[in-house]
Amino acid sequence: MSRIAGNTRLKAARMAAGYNSQQALADAITEAAPKLGIRGLAVGVRQIRRWESATPPWPQPDVHRVLIHLLGQSMEDLGFTPPWGTEGRQPEVTGSDISRRRRPGALLTSVPAQSTTATQPATVGKDFEAVTRSHRHLYWSVAPATLHPAVMEHARLGCALLPETANPTRRILAAALAESYLLAGRIEFFDLRQPDQASETLLRALQAAGEADDPILGSAVLAHMAFVPGWAGDRDAAVERMVAARTYARRGSGSAELWAWLDAVEAECETRCGNPRTALQLISHAEDTLVADSEHPTPLWMDWFSSVRLAAFKGNTQLKAGHLPQARETLGQVLEDLPPTADKQRTVILGDLAAVEAADSRPEEACRYATQALDQLAITWYATGMDRVREVRRTLAPWQNEQCVRDLDDRLYDWGTTVSALQR
Repeated sequence: MSRIAGNTRLKAARMAAGYNSQQALADAITEAAPKLGIRGLAVGVRQIRRWESATPPWPQPDVHRVLIHLLGQSMEDLGFTPPWGTEGRQPEVTGSDISRRRRPGALLTSVPAQSTTATQPATVGKDFEAVTRSHRHLYWSVAPATLHPAVMEHARLGCALLPETANPTRRILAAALAESYLLAGRIEFFDLRQPDQASETLLRALQAAGEADDPILGSAVLAHMAFVPGWAGDRDAAVERMVAARTYARRGSGSAELWAWLDAVEAECETRCGNPRTALQLISHAEDTLVADSEHPTPLWMDWFSSVRLAAFKGNTQLKAGHLPQARETLGQVLEDLPPTADKQRTVILGDLAAVEAADSRPEEACRYATQALDQLAITWYATGMDRVREVRRTLAPWQNEQCVRDLDDRLYDWGTTVSALQR
């Protein structure tokens, strides 16, 4: 078996520029960034090691500027392959490339990163954007396993079209591509419970947002990326991504709704990391932000958040903090206020209400809410909602011989629900 040499182009450029170690280049990048007007950029030797590996990841736009400034070569000449490929040549195919191409979340084609001549009409950006918008609307009713492949194929089309466009069409197309990847990442994380795949897809969304130079969209992607470590209990990684998300929101003059949602995301991460008091403070700040409002508009693609959704975050946090009467009242009001199209969120609220009753030693009420959640899941699948029901069932262990719990088990583990859950 031949030995993989790694990214020899970057290594050679590094040595030629006088950076004899990976640490020296990392230090130079960190020092040069502020001189180029880039704040908060810090690169470690571990990142340089990844760039000099056989499959170097595509760096973020701010890093592009610094590397080109320090080494005097383009990113492609430094051995990097953009997510949308390289013009005029096919990258070397490795075993890891083949593995990625077989996954539903990876690009299947290689296309150029830039083009000197636009071959697509100026209307292609708006046309692509219209399909992205339709997918966003379909998310609330179409089964995730059915919608996800369509969204990913649409994203692959966007990657193929991007190098065939010129600005301003290119930016419109790149922004819609970022939205498509963001939607796919949301489906993978919240609906299908595939956090590793969601991380890769959201990174592509961030790269596309960078191509569009859309900091608000970048902020939304980064906040979604914070969910992954936050739900896994890695508070430091979640907070770091939230700092980045807030930085991009400031850069793009985010709306009141965006700022409130960022508070809500960080609150959920804090809750899952065992800090409900901090989470409640963040939610209170989010409520004040919504009341204060701002002159900046909320993007049309941000259709997953409202004051009702913020209250849902609050009810879950009150539950985790042990404030059961408050949680019962908050979640009950949310259930009444949810719009008819919010079927996925309804399963989560029903699950949280069931958890409130279980924590209050009211197993019959807990089972009633859990059964309602299962009824809704049979119509509209949502992995996050099913997770809530399973969590409730675990807390009902002290009453597992009660008839209401046995009835819940019959419903939870009937043929349809069991096979459906295992399939997904």
